[in-house]
Amino acid sequence: MRLAIALGGNALLRRSEPMTAENQRANIALACKAIARVGKKHDVILSHGNGPQVGLLALQAEAYSEKVTPYPFDILGAESQGMIGYMFVQALRNEMPNREIVAVITQVAVNKNDPAINDPSKFIGPVYTKDEAEQISRQKGWIIKPDGHYYRRVVPSPRPESIVEIASIRTLVNNGAVVVAGGGGGVPVIINGDREQGFEAVIDKDLCCSLLARELNADILILATDVKCVFVNFGMPDAKAIKAANPKALYELKFAAGSMAPKIQATCEFALITGKKAIIGALDDIEHMVEGTAGTTISNEIKGIIYY
Repeated sequence: MRLAIALGGNALLRRSEPMTAENQRANIALACKAIARVGKKHDVILSHGNGPQVGLLALQAEAYSEKVTPYPFDILGAESQGMIGYMFVQALRNEMPNREIVAVITQVAVNKNDPAINDPSKFIGPVYTKDEAEQISRQKGWIIKPDGHYYRRVVPSPRPESIVEIASIRTLVNNGAVVVAGGGGGVPVIINGDREQGFEAVIDKDLCCSLLARELNADILILATDVKCVFVNFGMPDAKAIKAANPKALYELKFAAGSMAPKIQATCEFALITGKKAIIGALDDIEHMVEGTAGTTISNEIKGIIYY
């Protein structure tokens, strides 16, 4: 089968973990061991988040703002794609030495009039306490919102409309390469006629991977995260784990805007448009997710919602 897998940026730099190259390498190496278990049997298109990483680059740029004007988020997004893509290619080659592994710096077209631009929702960078968040917001003028028990910076996150390099990516995939593409949701660009211009935003990687999966005719879309499955009332005493769901039924439930909601939207859109299934679950369970015995499966064939 052809699998499109999106791996969250927080899985590469975990919450409250020091944002060092060593930690990223170690986490990516573990991730690639899991990905290789299915990559040896199936074709794989891999995408990844970049929230912590692009936030780190923004902090580094801000630290030198008196000497050099900070680079915009489209360039920081491209930098994060190169950094994370390099680490993934190296780790995947170590696990699958007989496969061609390629990372593609990917541009993604967005609409400059997207209403999401005026309502920043994409979490980037490290987590802060409430007091730290209030102080940083005053000092830097950042928009900061709650993220679970912590607070993080948010930036605009317009919807992905098209993938600029899709023809090249398709050629690579059709010739057997494992391709890392659409990292961090892609580098946002505005297209006017035959001209492209970078746009300062961070696209949601799950929505981008859903688009990538549809364009490449993937058989399954897998969103690998740090929870075993989708929960209703996550973190509450009455939380319930969802085993499988019809996308229309899942759409009717409420999920946190900055975390699970984009995953629900991405998987439901994929299932509704393609008629194929999408799965949300933990990376460690990826083999079982492909087999349909772990995670939350979203499919048109499911009636209503089935709980574990």
